[in-house]
Amino acid sequence: MPEVSAPVIKLVRRTTEPVAAQTLRSTAAAVISYVVALMVLPPQPAPLTAPLTALLVVQVTLYSTLTTGVRRVNSVVVGVLISIGFSALVGLTWWSLGLTIFTSLIIGRFVRVDEFVPEVAISAMLVLGVSQATSVAWHRVLETLIGAGVGLLFNLLFAPPVWVQTAGASINGLANEMGRMLRAMGEEIGERGHIPVGHAASRLHEARRLDHDIVEVDASLRQAEESLMMNPRVRQGLMARVVLRTGLDTLEICAVVLRVLTRTLTDLAKFRTEESLFPPDVAASLKELYAQMADAIESYAVLVTTPVAASAEEAEDRLTNALAVSRTTRDHVADLLLEDVQEHPRQWQLHGALLAEIDRILDELDVFKRTERLTQELDRHSAELQERHPRLVAVGRRLRGDGRQRPPGVET
Repeated sequence: MPEVSAPVIKLVRRTTEPVAAQTLRSTAAAVISYVVALMVLPPQPAPLTAPLTALLVVQVTLYSTLTTGVRRVNSVVVGVLISIGFSALVGLTWWSLGLTIFTSLIIGRFVRVDEFVPEVAISAMLVLGVSQATSVAWHRVLETLIGAGVGLLFNLLFAPPVWVQTAGASINGLANEMGRMLRAMGEEIGERGHIPVGHAASRLHEARRLDHDIVEVDASLRQAEESLMMNPRVRQGLMARVVLRTGLDTLEICAVVLRVLTRTLTDLAKFRTEESLFPPDVAASLKELYAQMADAIESYAVLVTTPVAASAEEAEDRLTNALAVSRTTRDHVADLLLEDVQEHPRQWQLHGALLAEIDRILDELDVFKRTERLTQELDRHSAELQERHPRLVAVGRRLRGDGRQRPPGVET
Protein backbone atom coordinates (compact mmCIF):
# COMPACT_ATOMS: atom_id res chain seq x y z
CA MET A 1 0.00 0.00 0.00
CA PRO A 2 1.45 3.46 -0.86
CA GLU A 3 2.54 5.61 2.06
CA VAL A 4 0.08 8.36 2.91
CA SER A 5 1.34 11.41 4.77
CA ALA A 6 -0.47 12.91 7.74
CA PRO A 7 -1.33 16.22 5.96
CA VAL A 8 -3.08 14.31 3.18
CA ILE A 9 -5.12 12.34 5.72
CA LYS A 10 -6.15 15.55 7.47
CA LEU A 11 -7.12 17.14 4.15
CA VAL A 12 -9.35 14.17 3.33
CA ARG A 13 -11.02 14.45 6.75
CA ARG A 14 -11.72 18.16 6.26
CA THR A 15 -13.26 17.67 2.84
CA THR A 16 -15.77 15.19 4.26
CA GLU A 17 -17.18 17.70 6.76
CA PRO A 18 -20.43 19.45 5.66
CA VAL A 19 -19.07 22.92 6.48
CA ALA A 20 -21.03 24.65 3.73
CA ALA A 21 -24.33 23.14 4.90
CA GLN A 22 -23.67 24.18 8.49
CA THR A 23 -22.80 27.75 7.39
CA LEU A 24 -26.03 28.09 5.43
CA ARG A 25 -28.06 26.66 8.33
CA SER A 26 -26.58 29.12 10.84
CA THR A 27 -27.09 32.09 8.50
CA ALA A 28 -30.68 31.17 7.72
CA ALA A 29 -31.57 30.67 11.37
CA ALA A 30 -30.06 34.04 12.34
CA VAL A 31 -31.91 35.93 9.58
CA ILE A 32 -35.24 34.24 10.37
CA SER A 33 -34.90 35.05 14.08
CA TYR A 34 -34.21 38.70 13.26
CA VAL A 35 -37.29 38.93 11.03
CA VAL A 36 -39.45 37.30 13.70
CA ALA A 37 -38.10 39.69 16.34
CA LEU A 38 -38.91 42.70 14.12
CA MET A 39 -42.47 41.43 13.74
CA VAL A 40 -42.97 40.84 17.47
CA LEU A 41 -40.90 43.60 19.11
CA PRO A 42 -40.48 47.34 18.45
CA PRO A 43 -37.88 48.11 15.76
CA GLN A 44 -35.96 50.44 18.09
CA PRO A 45 -33.53 49.41 19.32
CA ALA A 46 -32.69 46.84 16.65
CA PRO A 47 -33.30 43.33 18.07
CA LEU A 48 -29.80 42.02 17.30
CA THR A 49 -29.78 39.76 20.35
CA ALA A 50 -32.25 37.44 18.61
CA PRO A 51 -30.00 36.57 15.62
CA LEU A 52 -26.99 36.43 17.92
CA THR A 53 -28.72 33.87 20.11
CA ALA A 54 -29.91 31.84 17.11
CA LEU A 55 -26.40 31.84 15.69
CA LEU A 56 -24.99 30.47 18.93
CA VAL A 57 -27.82 28.02 19.53
CA VAL A 58 -27.72 26.37 16.09
CA GLN A 59 -24.74 24.17 16.87
CA VAL A 60 -23.32 21.28 14.89
CA THR A 61 -25.59 18.63 16.43
CA LEU A 62 -29.20 18.59 17.58
CA TYR A 63 -28.19 17.40 21.06
CA SER A 64 -25.78 20.30 21.58
CA THR A 65 -28.39 22.68 20.13
CA LEU A 66 -30.96 21.66 22.74
CA THR A 67 -28.55 21.79 25.66
CA THR A 68 -26.91 25.02 24.48
CA GLY A 69 -30.25 26.76 23.93
CA VAL A 70 -31.44 26.00 27.45
CA ARG A 71 -28.19 27.15 29.05
CA ARG A 72 -28.05 30.35 27.00
CA VAL A 73 -31.62 31.39 27.80
CA ASN A 74 -30.97 30.62 31.45
CA SER A 75 -27.83 32.79 31.48
CA VAL A 76 -29.58 35.77 29.86
CA VAL A 77 -32.60 35.62 32.18
CA VAL A 78 -30.39 35.40 35.28
CA GLY A 79 -28.27 38.33 34.09
CA VAL A 80 -31.33 40.45 33.37
CA LEU A 81 -32.84 39.76 36.79
CA ILE A 82 -29.58 40.76 38.48
CA SER A 83 -29.40 43.99 36.47
CA ILE A 84 -33.01 44.87 37.32
CA GLY A 85 -32.25 44.54 41.03
CA PHE A 86 -29.08 46.65 40.93
CA SER A 87 -30.65 49.26 38.64
CA ALA A 88 -33.59 49.73 41.00
CA LEU A 89 -31.39 49.97 44.11
CA VAL A 90 -28.20 51.87 43.20
CA GLY A 91 -28.16 52.72 39.48
CA LEU A 92 -24.93 52.85 37.46
CA THR A 93 -21.68 53.77 39.21
CA TRP A 94 -18.17 52.37 38.93
CA TRP A 95 -18.58 50.34 42.10
CA SER A 96 -22.10 49.14 41.23
CA LEU A 97 -20.81 48.03 37.82
CA GLY A 98 -18.02 46.03 39.45
CA LEU A 99 -20.37 44.57 42.02
CA THR A 100 -22.84 43.62 39.28
CA ILE A 101 -20.15 41.82 37.27
CA PHE A 102 -18.80 40.07 40.36
CA THR A 103 -22.27 38.98 41.47
CA SER A 104 -23.22 37.81 37.98
CA LEU A 105 -20.11 35.67 37.61
CA ILE A 106 -20.64 34.10 41.04
CA ILE A 107 -24.33 33.37 40.48
CA GLY A 108 -23.57 32.08 36.98
CA ARG A 109 -21.49 29.30 38.55
CA PHE A 110 -24.36 28.23 40.76
CA VAL A 111 -27.05 28.15 38.04
CA ARG A 112 -24.87 25.80 35.95
CA VAL A 113 -24.80 27.59 32.61
CA ASP A 114 -21.31 26.17 31.94
CA GLU A 115 -19.59 28.11 29.15
CA PHE A 116 -22.20 30.86 29.27
CA VAL A 117 -21.13 32.23 32.66
CA PRO A 118 -19.74 35.41 31.00
CA GLU A 119 -23.11 35.83 29.26
CA VAL A 120 -24.73 36.38 32.67
CA ALA A 121 -22.44 39.34 33.34
CA ILE A 122 -22.79 40.65 29.76
CA SER A 123 -26.58 40.62 29.97
CA ALA A 124 -26.49 42.41 33.32
CA MET A 125 -24.13 45.12 32.02
CA LEU A 126 -26.18 45.78 28.88
CA VAL A 127 -29.29 46.49 30.94
CA LEU A 128 -27.73 48.22 33.98
CA GLY A 129 -28.01 51.99 33.94
CA VAL A 130 -30.67 52.22 31.23
CA SER A 131 -33.31 54.76 32.14
CA GLN A 132 -36.13 52.30 31.52
CA ALA A 133 -34.30 49.27 32.88
CA THR A 134 -37.34 47.04 33.26
CA SER A 135 -38.54 47.62 29.71
CA VAL A 136 -35.10 47.08 28.18
CA ALA A 137 -34.51 44.03 30.35
CA TRP A 138 -37.64 42.19 29.29
CA HIS A 139 -37.02 43.32 25.71
CA ARG A 140 -33.68 41.54 25.85
CA VAL A 141 -35.25 38.45 27.42
CA LEU A 142 -37.83 38.27 24.63
CA GLU A 143 -35.12 38.66 21.99
CA THR A 144 -33.18 35.82 23.55
CA LEU A 145 -36.25 33.61 23.73
CA ILE A 146 -37.08 34.33 20.07
CA GLY A 147 -33.53 33.57 18.94
CA ALA A 148 -33.34 30.38 20.98
CA GLY A 149 -36.79 29.26 19.88
CA VAL A 150 -36.03 29.82 16.19
CA GLY A 151 -32.72 27.99 16.55
CA LEU A 152 -34.34 25.00 18.22
CA LEU A 153 -37.24 24.81 15.75
CA PHE A 154 -34.83 25.21 12.85
CA ASN A 155 -32.86 22.18 13.95
CA LEU A 156 -36.01 20.17 14.61
CA LEU A 157 -37.41 20.91 11.13
CA PHE A 158 -34.06 20.72 9.35
CA ALA A 159 -32.10 18.14 11.29
CA PRO A 160 -28.35 18.73 11.45
CA PRO A 161 -26.05 16.43 9.48
CA VAL A 162 -24.99 13.14 11.01
CA TRP A 163 -21.21 13.11 11.43
CA VAL A 164 -20.80 9.34 11.42
CA GLN A 165 -19.13 9.34 8.01
CA THR A 166 -16.53 11.84 9.21
CA ALA A 167 -15.82 9.79 12.32
CA GLY A 168 -15.58 6.63 10.20
CA ALA A 169 -13.08 8.32 7.89
CA SER A 170 -11.00 9.32 10.92
CA ILE A 171 -11.02 5.77 12.29
CA ASN A 172 -10.05 4.37 8.90
CA GLY A 173 -7.29 6.95 8.62
CA LEU A 174 -5.89 5.90 12.00
CA ALA A 175 -6.00 2.21 11.04
CA ASN A 176 -4.33 2.91 7.69
CA GLU A 177 -1.54 4.80 9.45
CA MET A 178 -0.97 1.87 11.82
CA GLY A 179 -1.01 -0.53 8.87
CA ARG A 180 1.53 1.60 7.03
CA MET A 181 3.84 1.54 10.03
CA LEU A 182 3.62 -2.25 10.34
CA ARG A 183 4.37 -2.79 6.66
CA ALA A 184 7.31 -0.38 6.80
CA MET A 185 8.73 -2.15 9.84
CA GLY A 186 8.33 -5.54 8.18
CA GLU A 187 10.07 -4.39 5.00
CA GLU A 188 12.98 -2.99 7.01
CA ILE A 189 13.40 -6.25 8.92
CA GLY A 190 13.01 -8.44 5.83
CA GLU A 191 15.07 -6.44 3.33
CA ARG A 192 17.64 -4.46 5.30
CA GLY A 193 18.37 -7.05 7.98
CA HIS A 194 20.64 -4.81 10.05
CA ILE A 195 18.80 -1.80 11.46
CA PRO A 196 20.74 1.04 13.12
CA VAL A 197 19.64 2.01 16.62
CA GLY A 198 18.79 5.54 15.51
CA HIS A 199 16.50 4.30 12.78
CA ALA A 200 14.73 1.90 15.15
CA ALA A 201 14.31 4.74 17.66
CA SER A 202 12.71 6.91 14.97
CA ARG A 203 10.08 4.21 14.47
CA LEU A 204 9.45 4.29 18.21
CA HIS A 205 8.91 8.08 18.14
CA GLU A 206 6.60 7.64 15.15
CA ALA A 207 4.52 5.14 17.09
CA ARG A 208 4.35 7.52 20.03
CA ARG A 209 2.90 10.21 17.77
CA LEU A 210 -0.10 7.97 17.22
CA ASP A 211 -1.38 9.26 20.57
CA HIS A 212 -1.99 12.66 18.96
CA ASP A 213 -3.89 11.05 16.09
CA ILE A 214 -6.04 9.14 18.58
CA VAL A 215 -6.97 12.39 20.33
CA GLU A 216 -8.13 13.86 17.01
CA VAL A 217 -10.12 10.75 16.14
CA ASP A 218 -11.70 10.76 19.60
CA ALA A 219 -12.84 14.37 19.12
CA SER A 220 -14.35 13.48 15.75
CA LEU A 221 -16.09 10.48 17.31
CA ARG A 222 -17.55 12.57 20.15
CA GLN A 223 -19.03 14.90 17.57
CA ALA A 224 -20.52 11.93 15.73
CA GLU A 225 -21.96 10.54 18.98
CA GLU A 226 -23.67 13.85 19.71
CA SER A 227 -25.04 14.04 16.16
CA LEU A 228 -26.74 10.66 16.70
CA MET A 229 -28.41 11.69 19.95
CA MET A 230 -31.99 13.03 19.67
CA ASN A 231 -31.69 13.11 15.89
CA PRO A 232 -35.00 12.24 14.17
CA ARG A 233 -33.16 10.98 11.10
CA VAL A 234 -31.40 8.24 13.08
CA ARG A 235 -33.18 5.04 14.07
CA GLN A 236 -30.40 3.07 15.77
CA GLY A 237 -28.23 5.80 17.20
CA LEU A 238 -27.16 3.81 20.26
CA MET A 239 -25.95 0.92 18.15
CA ALA A 240 -23.88 3.16 15.89
CA ARG A 241 -22.34 4.95 18.87
CA VAL A 242 -21.41 1.70 20.62
CA VAL A 243 -19.91 0.14 17.47
CA LEU A 244 -17.74 3.17 16.72
CA ARG A 245 -16.67 3.73 20.33
CA THR A 246 -15.67 0.12 20.96
CA GLY A 247 -13.89 0.07 17.62
CA LEU A 248 -11.79 3.11 18.54
CA ASP A 249 -11.05 1.61 21.96
CA THR A 250 -9.68 -1.51 20.28
CA LEU A 251 -7.51 0.49 17.87
CA GLU A 252 -6.22 2.57 20.77
CA ILE A 253 -5.11 -0.58 22.59
CA CYS A 254 -3.45 -1.84 19.40
CA ALA A 255 -1.65 1.49 19.03
CA VAL A 256 -0.28 1.14 22.57
CA VAL A 257 0.91 -2.41 21.86
CA LEU A 258 2.43 -1.25 18.56
CA ARG A 259 4.42 1.34 20.49
CA VAL A 260 5.67 -1.37 22.85
CA LEU A 261 6.52 -3.51 19.82
CA THR A 262 8.70 -0.76 18.35
CA ARG A 263 10.39 -0.37 21.73
CA THR A 264 11.24 -4.09 21.76
CA LEU A 265 12.80 -3.82 18.30
CA THR A 266 14.73 -0.73 19.41
CA ASP A 267 16.12 -2.59 22.43
CA LEU A 268 17.06 -5.50 20.18
CA ALA A 269 18.86 -3.13 17.81
CA LYS A 270 20.93 -1.80 20.72
CA PHE A 271 22.33 -5.28 21.37
CA ARG A 272 22.86 -6.19 17.72
CA THR A 273 24.74 -3.21 16.33
CA GLU A 274 27.00 -5.24 14.07
CA GLU A 275 24.60 -7.89 12.84
CA SER A 276 21.06 -8.41 11.56
CA LEU A 277 18.20 -8.32 14.01
CA PHE A 278 17.05 -11.76 12.89
CA PRO A 279 18.28 -14.59 10.67
CA PRO A 280 17.09 -14.39 7.04
CA ASP A 281 14.35 -17.01 7.43
CA VAL A 282 12.94 -15.30 10.56
CA ALA A 283 13.17 -11.87 8.94
CA ALA A 284 11.26 -13.03 5.85
CA SER A 285 8.50 -14.57 7.99
CA LEU A 286 8.25 -11.45 10.17
CA LYS A 287 7.89 -9.30 7.06
CA GLU A 288 5.00 -11.49 5.94
CA LEU A 289 3.45 -11.47 9.43
CA TYR A 290 3.58 -7.68 9.76
CA ALA A 291 1.87 -7.27 6.39
CA GLN A 292 -0.88 -9.69 7.46
CA MET A 293 -1.34 -7.84 10.77
CA ALA A 294 -1.65 -4.58 8.83
CA ASP A 295 -4.39 -6.14 6.71
CA ALA A 296 -6.16 -7.30 9.88
CA ILE A 297 -6.09 -3.83 11.47
CA GLU A 298 -7.38 -2.16 8.31
CA SER A 299 -10.10 -4.80 7.91
CA TYR A 300 -11.18 -4.27 11.50
CA ALA A 301 -11.56 -0.53 10.88
CA VAL A 302 -13.65 -1.21 7.77
CA LEU A 303 -15.84 -3.56 9.78
CA VAL A 304 -16.64 -1.06 12.55
CA THR A 305 -17.28 1.79 10.11
CA THR A 306 -19.48 -0.10 7.64
CA PRO A 307 -23.19 0.63 8.22
CA VAL A 308 -24.69 -1.80 5.69
CA ALA A 309 -25.17 -5.33 6.99
CA ALA A 310 -24.11 -7.09 3.79
CA SER A 311 -20.91 -5.04 3.49
CA ALA A 312 -20.21 -5.58 7.20
CA GLU A 313 -20.37 -9.34 6.68
CA GLU A 314 -17.83 -9.07 3.85
CA ALA A 315 -15.57 -6.97 6.07
CA GLU A 316 -15.92 -9.52 8.88
CA ASP A 317 -14.94 -12.33 6.52
CA ARG A 318 -11.84 -10.38 5.44
CA LEU A 319 -10.93 -9.77 9.08
CA THR A 320 -11.43 -13.44 9.98
CA ASN A 321 -9.21 -14.56 7.10
CA ALA A 322 -6.53 -11.99 7.93
CA LEU A 323 -6.45 -13.11 11.57
CA ALA A 324 -6.30 -16.78 10.58
CA VAL A 325 -3.30 -16.37 8.27
CA SER A 326 -1.62 -14.06 10.80
CA ARG A 327 -1.89 -16.66 13.56
CA THR A 328 -0.50 -19.36 11.24
CA THR A 329 2.46 -17.19 10.32
CA ARG A 330 2.93 -16.22 13.96
CA ASP A 331 3.24 -19.90 14.95
CA HIS A 332 5.81 -20.41 12.21
CA VAL A 333 7.79 -17.38 13.44
CA ALA A 334 7.66 -18.77 17.00
CA ASP A 335 9.16 -22.07 15.85
CA LEU A 336 11.94 -20.29 13.97
CA LEU A 337 12.71 -18.03 16.92
CA LEU A 338 12.87 -21.05 19.23
CA GLU A 339 15.47 -22.66 17.00
CA ASP A 340 17.40 -19.38 16.84
CA VAL A 341 17.35 -18.98 20.63
CA GLN A 342 18.68 -22.49 21.12
CA GLU A 343 21.63 -21.69 18.87
CA HIS A 344 22.09 -18.07 20.00
CA PRO A 345 20.52 -17.62 23.45
CA ARG A 346 21.33 -13.91 23.70
CA GLN A 347 18.33 -11.59 24.28
CA TRP A 348 15.89 -14.47 24.33
CA GLN A 349 13.56 -12.42 26.52
CA LEU A 350 13.14 -9.83 23.73
CA HIS A 351 12.06 -12.61 21.35
CA GLY A 352 9.42 -13.68 23.86
CA ALA A 353 8.25 -10.08 24.30
CA LEU A 354 7.98 -9.72 20.52
CA LEU A 355 5.70 -12.76 20.27
CA ALA A 356 3.61 -11.64 23.28
CA GLU A 357 2.98 -8.22 21.70
CA ILE A 358 1.97 -9.80 18.40
CA ASP A 359 -0.42 -12.10 20.28
CA ARG A 360 -1.95 -9.12 22.09
CA ILE A 361 -2.72 -7.27 18.86
CA LEU A 362 -4.28 -10.35 17.24
CA ASP A 363 -6.31 -11.02 20.39
CA GLU A 364 -7.69 -7.47 20.49
CA LEU A 365 -8.83 -7.74 16.87
CA ASP A 366 -10.57 -11.07 17.42
CA VAL A 367 -14.13 -11.18 16.08
CA PHE A 368 -15.53 -13.03 19.09
CA LYS A 369 -13.94 -10.54 21.47
CA ARG A 370 -15.60 -7.73 19.52
CA THR A 371 -18.97 -9.46 19.91
CA GLU A 372 -18.40 -9.82 23.65
CA ARG A 373 -17.41 -6.17 23.99
CA LEU A 374 -20.44 -4.94 22.08
CA THR A 375 -22.78 -7.10 24.16
CA GLN A 376 -21.29 -5.76 27.39
CA GLU A 377 -21.63 -2.16 26.26
CA LEU A 378 -25.24 -2.66 25.15
CA ASP A 379 -26.07 -4.29 28.48
CA ARG A 380 -24.41 -1.43 30.35
CA HIS A 381 -26.35 1.21 28.41
CA SER A 382 -29.59 -0.70 28.92
CA ALA A 383 -28.95 -0.95 32.66
CA GLU A 384 -28.23 2.78 32.90
CA LEU A 385 -31.35 3.64 30.92
CA GLN A 386 -33.43 1.27 33.06
CA GLU A 387 -32.13 2.94 36.20
CA ARG A 388 -32.78 6.48 34.99
CA HIS A 389 -36.04 6.03 33.06
CA PRO A 390 -37.73 2.72 33.98
CA ARG A 391 -41.13 3.71 32.59
CA LEU A 392 -39.68 4.86 29.28
CA VAL A 393 -37.80 1.56 28.93
CA ALA A 394 -40.99 -0.41 29.62
CA VAL A 395 -42.90 1.48 26.93
CA GLY A 396 -40.05 0.99 24.46
CA ARG A 397 -39.99 -2.75 25.08
CA ARG A 398 -43.72 -3.03 24.46
CA LEU A 399 -43.42 -1.11 21.20
CA ARG A 400 -40.48 -3.28 20.05
CA GLY A 401 -42.01 -6.50 21.25
CA ASP A 402 -38.95 -7.09 23.47
CA GLY A 403 -36.73 -6.96 20.39
CA ARG A 404 -33.12 -6.03 20.82
CA GLN A 405 -30.67 -4.36 18.50
CA ARG A 406 -27.68 -6.30 17.30
CA PRO A 407 -24.78 -4.96 15.28
CA PRO A 408 -24.17 -6.18 11.75
CA GLY A 409 -22.24 -9.43 11.72
CA VAL A 410 -22.77 -10.14 15.45
CA GLU A 411 -24.50 -13.38 16.32
CA THR A 412 -27.27 -13.45 18.90
